Amino acid sequence: MPLLQELIVDLFSSRIESSLVPSLKQVILVDNSEGRVDVSSYKSITPYTSIMSQIAADGRSLPPQNLSTHDIVNIQFTSGTTAMPKAACLSHHSILNNGSQIGDRMLLTPNDIVCCPPPLFHCFGCILGYMATATHGSAIVFPSESFNARAALEAVQEEQCTALYGVPTMFLEELSLIEKGEVSHEGFQHLRTGIAAGSSIPAELMKKLHKVLNLTELTICYGMTETSPVSAMTTTDDPLDKRITSVGKLMPHVEAKIVNPVDNISTLPIGARGELVVNGYLLMKEYWNDPEKTAEVMIPDAGGKLWMHTGDEASMSADGYITITGRIKDLIIRGGENIHPLEIENCLLANSDVADVSVVGVPDARYGEAVAAFVIARDHSMNKVAAEDIQQWVRDKLSNHLVPKYVFFLGPSEPFPKTASGKIQKFKLRQKALEILALKAATA
Repeated sequence: MPLLQELIVDLFSSRIESSLVPSLKQVILVDNSEGRVDVSSYKSITPYTSIMSQIAADGRSLPPQNLSTHDIVNIQFTSGTTAMPKAACLSHHSILNNGSQIGDRMLLTPNDIVCCPPPLFHCFGCILGYMATATHGSAIVFPSESFNARAALEAVQEEQCTALYGVPTMFLEELSLIEKGEVSHEGFQHLRTGIAAGSSIPAELMKKLHKVLNLTELTICYGMTETSPVSAMTTTDDPLDKRITSVGKLMPHVEAKIVNPVDNISTLPIGARGELVVNGYLLMKEYWNDPEKTAEVMIPDAGGKLWMHTGDEASMSADGYITITGRIKDLIIRGGENIHPLEIENCLLANSDVADVSVVGVPDARYGEAVAAFVIARDHSMNKVAAEDIQQWVRDKLSNHLVPKYVFFLGPSEPFPKTASGKIQKFKLRQKALEILALKAATA
């Protein structure tokens, strides 16, 4: 209701007027509030029940609407992890088929009960959640109106869910509650599968999900809002190392290649790292009313075939598995050497003193860029883990050039900046690092 109150000048008037959206003609409300919200005095809103009762009274179906399966059905906003969200236009054809194929790879049946904490305004909840279950007759459980780790775990226990969805930050918070004893470690025996997506899944997290939550058939999905969204996915029986090191193989009727990010055209050989581009039924039509940004990411090849440029650095193996090594924008170039934040993040998540971590690049006078790690320490380690401990851990496990030059600790009351769908906004962390370093320089 606050959204409608902001959009419409006077909800009590029988005429809709909106200065924010002048083209707005009608608002149809499905009231699922179970009496919590009284909308009876809002004359500008048309109740869904009145439309249905009118159709029933007429006894006639709607006249032909001249609709096409390729019409836009969903204007879905991107997450906004690297910049402002953009409005991707998706068709009936793309989201229905994508949801169906996702359910196929999870081996969903009408006997499955899927717990879906990701929001419905994001492709994760909308397509991977609702569309995948609807096409397979599976039940879907929404544990809370916005993400709540305790509610998600309790929903799994109470509803005997067989699948659980989440992005890494959600799973980490859920595991933390079990580890602290705030939620019983029992009651997860019905779980078998689920989806981890949204960003790269650290190996240590995957192992914990198998052990603690019984998610032995957990699948990994890769994609972007602009591709409806899943273009690659693991299967329930892929070897564990494939589910840790890759995002699986392409979905049916999807093509992909790795191109040189410098020229955006030349195809790189098997095993080489470059930008992942995809083609197929799942491509968006455009960014709504933004032909310039559309042309930046949807680039035709010499034969006229349109390829979506993902902005992700990846490689493809000879047997078709795709490995994502990071966002090209997130790549840290230190002294001419490419450093992938995920490699350092994976390393630090194996440290028992680290609850969560995110690595970004910051400007450096000598090397061009330097590594900065934002760390959230575990409760028992708040006062004992130091920056030197973090740096030594990376030095011992990896190599000297990957050691973070800067380590910033965030407290429990200062979580990572995230999008509404739970992804960490690295560009905000980068800005925060610059502010901290500028302050230190000014007081030095």
